[in-house]
Amino acid sequence: MQLSVTFRHMEPSEALKGYVHERTSKLTKYIDRPLESQVILSVHKFRHIVDVVINVDGLRIAGQEEHEDMYAAIDLVMDKIERQVKKYRQKIRKHKPVQGKEIRWRRDIYEQDSFEDDRDPVVVKTENYFVKPMSVDEAAMQMDLSQQEFMVFNNASTQTVNVLYRRKDGNYGLIVPQNS
Repeated sequence: MQLSVTFRHMEPSEALKGYVHERTSKLTKYIDRPLESQVILSVHKFRHIVDVVINVDGLRIAGQEEHEDMYAAIDLVMDKIERQVKKYRQKIRKHKPVQGKEIRWRRDIYEQDSFEDDRDPVVVKTENYFVKPMSVDEAAMQMDLSQQEFMVFNNASTQTVNVLYRRKDGNYGLIVPQNS
């Protein structure tokens, strides 16, 4: 398991780092594949905030909690993550594995000011990632777990890249490319 702990607006503490490691290592009893975890511990006035992002084979599970005590915030967010992992594990048992190939995907992030002038847009950041083949139901399940606003995936039934997004009313929308 890879663990990255970042301290913001506070002094680094080996005791906190050890506690985070202890709590995240408990997730290995639910997931037998390698975990990659990023934990951000921050303090804003009297609020202790913990952000956790866990990646497992392309699945992203995220959670955030705040409390007056850092250890309590860690406990709260790890309980939330553990519930999400259990939910994911139960849903995976019900689904058949989807066959298909992964697609390499690239996303460019442009500078906002570059669209206002007549000049060419400036790329600020580029991300490369693999788009896993999955069904629409599985994509919705992963979106619930990761708390993302949208998910790009390779639809296993049509072998096309689709975008699933969360609507303001809480439902989901699906963008499917059409051939002309």
